[in-house]
Amino acid sequence: MFSTNPDTPVTPAGRFAPSPSGDLHLGNLRTALAAWGFARATGRRFLLRVEDLDRVKKGAAQRNVADLRAIGLDWDGPVDHQSEHIPRFLDPVQDLTEAGLTYECFCTRKEIHAAASAPHGIPGAYPGTCRNLSAAERARRRTQRPPAIRLRAQTREFTVHDHFVGEYTGAVDDMVLVRNDGTPAYNLAVVVDDAEQGVDQVVRGDDLLPSAPRQAYLAGLLGHRVPEYAHVPLVLGPAGARLAKRDGAVTLGELEDIGYTAQDVLAWLAGSLGIVHPVRTAADVLDRWDPSSWRREPATFTPWPVTRP
Repeated sequence: MFSTNPDTPVTPAGRFAPSPSGDLHLGNLRTALAAWGFARATGRRFLLRVEDLDRVKKGAAQRNVADLRAIGLDWDGPVDHQSEHIPRFLDPVQDLTEAGLTYECFCTRKEIHAAASAPHGIPGAYPGTCRNLSAAERARRRTQRPPAIRLRAQTREFTVHDHFVGEYTGAVDDMVLVRNDGTPAYNLAVVVDDAEQGVDQVVRGDDLLPSAPRQAYLAGLLGHRVPEYAHVPLVLGPAGARLAKRDGAVTLGELEDIGYTAQDVLAWLAGSLGIVHPVRTAADVLDRWDPSSWRREPATFTPWPVTRP
């Protein structure tokens, strides 16, 4: 169970951290509602962070914020944008480098995919191709391709505790910390930002559960407290696959265009989690807050009739 008011140097917080690569669909909104509810129910701050280090679609961040407000979510302080404080992420990399815990990687995506697909490789894990290159070989390769910076992991697996799953052990590989264009990588940025912002509670979709062990391991290396995790099931489309544009109207704007309201959407989100009583506002969600009764299987979205009291 999540602790209430844990002893941390700053006021503890939960967060929702979308990437502005497009509009939020029902699965994203459902995760946001769960993250907001967990934070508010345990006396934490709730933060909104835009993870905009990767591809950004013009106007998406503003629409994301508007959609969250439309379903009744609020947050503490201004919206944070990762792109506004890139130097924050690079100092920890220097510390790891000085400790001998990083190395340069010159592999292309194609080479990584081919190596990871080899027999006895860990699926999706970097196989360490550049881990033990000689100084001369590194110098030669630098003339051909700028390097990424990888973590020199000291373990192959790590165990975290998840609110719904319990103990979960997953692979830890030599993850990228800085890409070869100098941009901080996702796993580094999320760990550093969570620590800087006092985030000790991470609620997100269960597609990210395999990322938790490597992120928790990195947090420990950097001297940060490992957050408490809760990975909620995804929302699936009618065909049983992950919800996507092919499933029709799946964003708040699209649903409003065909007659649904933000209140309708909020009620569906709450019901999909297992909150069976009528919900008209986000405050109603908190009044009925009981994650122990939530459904453990993915929610399936199909258009529902618009009803009015």
